[in-house]
Amino acid sequence: MNEVVLTLEDLRKACSPGGSSALVEVTRMAPAGGPHCTVAPGRYVTKVGSNPTYNFGIRYVDGEPKVTVVIDSGQSQSNRGEIAVERGRRDASSVIHAILARIPTIEVDYDGEKFSDWNLPHRVFDAHIRAGYVDGEPVTKNSIYRSARDSNQENARALMDLSPISLTNGSWDATRKSHQGRYRSALESEIIGVLADQSTTRPEPNLSGGARVDPVAASVKLDKKTMTALADNQRDELSKGNYDSILKEAKAAGNDVTSASKLGLGAIPPTLEALGGVACSQIIRSHVLSFATLRQLRFGLDAEGDIARRVVLAALGIVVMALANDELYIRANCNLVELDYPETVLDERYGKKRFIAPITVEHAGKLLEDAVAYATQVGELDWHGQVFEVQGDTSILHSATDDQSGEGK
Repeated sequence: MNEVVLTLEDLRKACSPGGSSALVEVTRMAPAGGPHCTVAPGRYVTKVGSNPTYNFGIRYVDGEPKVTVVIDSGQSQSNRGEIAVERGRRDASSVIHAILARIPTIEVDYDGEKFSDWNLPHRVFDAHIRAGYVDGEPVTKNSIYRSARDSNQENARALMDLSPISLTNGSWDATRKSHQGRYRSALESEIIGVLADQSTTRPEPNLSGGARVDPVAASVKLDKKTMTALADNQRDELSKGNYDSILKEAKAAGNDVTSASKLGLGAIPPTLEALGGVACSQIIRSHVLSFATLRQLRFGLDAEGDIARRVVLAALGIVVMALANDELYIRANCNLVELDYPETVLDERYGKKRFIAPITVEHAGKLLEDAVAYATQVGELDWHGQVFEVQGDTSILHSATDDQSGEGK
């Protein structure tokens, strides 16, 4: 393992004109159960209502084109790091809680349940924030929020002071009719798998078996009146799509009986219908922190002040990366282990590279502490854990449902 550690001076040079293009970290991984085990990649639909599938494609791996699958997308990896930061901000037992608690954030309060720009998908420009209120007035009319929303790459100071994660991990004010803020993510991450079977570029996903055992009765069939009554008793807890489907089946049965399986009653025999796992010969996690992206940002300061603020954003990206790595929790049936320490490389331009020691959570936290102290001195940074509080529109909360079927819309 390389013992040369990344320093604040490295970040300062990288965030200066002509500095490093990127910091790259690559980790070789494997299924926790061994090479014979499959892993469950992320699922995608090609269009709304279509059946989910996996994201297969060709990548250049070890000098050859290989058929691969996306196990965890860039957005998913970013979200894992953001969720970990949010937990660390709230959990005093986190080893870097003190510095995480100083990061400015936005919180939307829905009757006591709070969501922040760290877990809302569009960060500072998220619809839940834009639909909320501050001191009884729409947030879009608030001067602090408007200043952040009106920021651009030539002066992103107001946005950094309100929601720095929106610059590090990217954000887009897509619904605004003009002057849309667009900030590409400086941190790009993903986990891919090289398929064990390289015989086709159009692989067919494995299927997994599913079943349900009901110890009370293998089959439960009910008449229309009973089925409707049971559905009505649970109507507040059933999705609209499921409730309507149950009533439709009960009505179609007429004077006969029909299966109560949609109410969760009775057994379901084993079937091969759902997408299964994928066999991989290699699994690779990569993170790329683009200093070139950060160098596009300015903050209305002198050269050193702008550099200092970029350094803070770079250190924040490294914290997100380190925390995303810290817990290898992906999804069900996707348990992974590292095969070795990450290979971490700092680009030094024109083909030159410097290998550095893997970045731990503690080291990432120390880099952020030092970066904040530096920017406080020369970049007019003032991070003291300020929270921009937004009262969520309760009409949104009262209309919320977990039904993703699209029925009734």
